Amino acid sequence: MKEKLQELRKRLAEIDAIDSTVQLLYWDQSTYMPPGGASARARQLATLSQISHEKFIDPKIGSLLDDLRPYEETLSYDSDDASLIRVTRRHYERSVKVPPSFAAEFANHSAQCHDTWQKARPANDFSLVESLLAKTVELSRRYSDFFPGYEHIADPLIDLRDESMTVAVLRPLFENLRQQLVPLVDAITSRKPADDVFLRKTFAEDKQIAFGKDIAKCFGYDFNRGRLDKTAHPFMIKFALDDVRITTRVREDFLGDAMFSIMHEAGHALYEQGFSPDLESTPLADGASTGVHESSSRLWENIVGRSQGFWTHFYPKLQEEFPDQLKSVSLDNFYAAINKVERSLIRTDADEVTYNLHVIIRFGLELELLEGTLSVKDLPEAWHESYKKNLGIVSSTDADGVLQDIHWYHGTVGGSFQCYTIGNIIGSQFFQAALKAHPEINSEIEEGRFDTLHRWLTENVYRHGRKFTADEIVRQATGSSLSIEPYIEYLNKKYSELYCL
Repeated sequence: MKEKLQELRKRLAEIDAIDSTVQLLYWDQSTYMPPGGASARARQLATLSQISHEKFIDPKIGSLLDDLRPYEETLSYDSDDASLIRVTRRHYERSVKVPPSFAAEFANHSAQCHDTWQKARPANDFSLVESLLAKTVELSRRYSDFFPGYEHIADPLIDLRDESMTVAVLRPLFENLRQQLVPLVDAITSRKPADDVFLRKTFAEDKQIAFGKDIAKCFGYDFNRGRLDKTAHPFMIKFALDDVRITTRVREDFLGDAMFSIMHEAGHALYEQGFSPDLESTPLADGASTGVHESSSRLWENIVGRSQGFWTHFYPKLQEEFPDQLKSVSLDNFYAAINKVERSLIRTDADEVTYNLHVIIRFGLELELLEGTLSVKDLPEAWHESYKKNLGIVSSTDADGVLQDIHWYHGTVGGSFQCYTIGNIIGSQFFQAALKAHPEINSEIEEGRFDTLHRWLTENVYRHGRKFTADEIVRQATGSSLSIEPYIEYLNKKYSELYCL
């Protein structure tokens, strides 16, 4: 059996090498690739994606998994070997249903769509990408049809990123959350808004990036195993456990963009750098789900990075970097500004309280597109109507509307956004559990120390990679299943104090 397990590991490592190359090409496409390379890059990504898919669904891997089942049954559920066999089988049984030709077609289409979106958004011209997005919807439906028996056409797409999550689970969860958030938004926005004009002065790009890098280092991000680059839409990407990279975007007329996106992507990277080395080059060297992945980024960006304790330590350092802009601004005013709640158009710029309403809007539109009750040509207007209904505002442009997010233009329609809200919920559960185990964490944050929190997350979440499902990792780490209560409690406490509710 050991020989068969070694053979399985060898085959998986070969596939991982191809997938890492695909990731490297995508990173280059999003950072340094010249615009003229888009067409060739689409072909490269399509070819490698097809090769990877064909190698993974090779019947030999299926035979190895069948042969290893008796061995798996002799092992404890949480052992690395049992987890590798179990998770690979689950992935194999899903992947074998998707033809390699479809994987290549989708990769080629996604690369073209992404390149066109990069032109369409700054031009505020949805028509440039409309037909490509319609093809994405068609391809997303075709993907779901490879999994007959689903209750809702979006379920296979959601399961691809957040296993065991379905429309039947998410719809009531999101509606419950929406019902609790809307009154909170109404109450806060009826108060005098925080003054954040000082965040919109001129801040040198190099200083912003240097300060953000220092924060990432303090969190625990290892720059010997990673790097920071600029991109249009920030992301984290892993080529190997010792090569986990982050990106950011910088606006010299707004301080918060680069700083908080670096915190966010560093949170993702801490998760991936925290995987056990024994999981390298296997399907286990991945997040338990996109929701669990987002829980790490949202925890570090918001619960830690937007806390008053955090800025008690870091704000004097920020004032030293930007004395002309911030020397007359008190800590209390700065803290209020970076946590300003307002009805806004851009999801990635949204505050903690309104953020999930942006996600709920997108989730609803995705379902309508997949169900066929909404056509792509009518999507921009439906977007504006949904924003008017849920947030009380309407964008005058599609650049700040339906074109603002990369997700539908470089992936499927369906399963694209729910992870952010799931991540907010789980992140609050993780932080509450970490505080229960180590009440000193908050005082350490005030001193600019994050080792205890980082160690707790590594021990209870990060090191396991994909060995366990999202529900299993949440239960093991917190003692309960997914619950919105810690998240709602966190928001109510923080923002009631900020806005004297």
